[in-house]
Amino acid sequence: MLTAEENELLTRVGPRTPCGEMLRRYWHPVALAGELTDDRPRKRVRILGEELVLFRDQQGSYGLVGEHCSHRGASLYYGFLEDGGIRCPYHGWLYDAEGRCLEQPFEPAQSILKHTIRHPAYPVEELGGLLFAYLGPPEKRPLLPRWDILTLEGVRHFAVHPPLSCNWLQCEENTADVTHTFFLHGHMMAKKALRGGEYYYRPFAQYGFQPFTWGLLKDWIAEGPRGGLAWGNLLVFPNMLRLATSMHWRVPVDDTHTRIFWLNFTSKEVAGREGVEVEHHGPWLNERGEYPLDSFPSQDTMAWETQGPIFDRTREHLGASDTGIATFRQMVRQAIDAVQDGEDPIALVRDPDQNEMIDLREWFREGDEVAGAGSVGVPARPLTSDEVFDDRHALVAVPYGTARPKR
Repeated sequence: MLTAEENELLTRVGPRTPCGEMLRRYWHPVALAGELTDDRPRKRVRILGEELVLFRDQQGSYGLVGEHCSHRGASLYYGFLEDGGIRCPYHGWLYDAEGRCLEQPFEPAQSILKHTIRHPAYPVEELGGLLFAYLGPPEKRPLLPRWDILTLEGVRHFAVHPPLSCNWLQCEENTADVTHTFFLHGHMMAKKALRGGEYYYRPFAQYGFQPFTWGLLKDWIAEGPRGGLAWGNLLVFPNMLRLATSMHWRVPVDDTHTRIFWLNFTSKEVAGREGVEVEHHGPWLNERGEYPLDSFPSQDTMAWETQGPIFDRTREHLGASDTGIATFRQMVRQAIDAVQDGEDPIALVRDPDQNEMIDLREWFREGDEVAGAGSVGVPARPLTSDEVFDDRHALVAVPYGTARPKR
């Protein structure tokens, strides 16, 4: 368990909080590029506790600025898009995409007031149909990571869900948890007579956790005809889940809300085409105010939201199966300490040569059905177990019982 102070440290994400400042050293998706159109070129965005306005100007460039005008606080969401910037609808102050105040129509010509204003503004880049923003110090800005499924040719399918009513850490700790898949997904789907959970409903013989270049990976041994050693399902630091064909970004809206950007990718070789598809989903709760639990997202959401807006980790009791969660918390704490010491946290990209394409496919076990190699294209060479695992590899054997029945 954590102390109350440690729980606060890892969950508070607003400006000038230790975790918030650490998370601001990374790029985060803020919208789908297709959400900004000629008819609706603006979008309100709340991320890391800040209220912002995302816009696309007449030339197709993007800007992200504080929503409330630095003059009298009126909303720039209702402003006028001009000259690559945005003009306040209240008194006409004009800001560019870098937060400079270009014009204050009613101030004297000799006034230097506009030169003293620096409105909150953050860089935005588009990649693979997503708009990413960097909210950290300009001098610390890393490259936007070019993850494989954002750069390969194929179909990118985005699922748009409502925001979650819980803290970001509850979502991302789930990525460091390998055993929840047996009951929450495999057993749940079987009890509801639904397909989709069979892979995770096999006898569980062993599981493990291994830090890797980009964060933390999980491995497991299942018994039976489709069993054997598998690894993958990557926790990409600080707030991502990479499955074989998909990637989820768990973006902190504020301390008690999280938005997940879901992307599933199919290679051009399999799909026979390229493009972007968007699927919209309704509320998490059904008409009875309950989670339907008929899909993996609904099942995960139930587990996360029922922990409370911010889970009180002083009341938990961790076991051996939570080794991945404990390791991830250590990684978050170390990253916070690094930022406070003026250093880079882990998993930033600064080398352009490294960033032509970051191939996460190599970290999935070759030939494993969950890896779905055909859907994402086959990497040049998947890594072997000797290359993946080292003396940091933490292994736990599952005793015979409910999750590992004797045959």
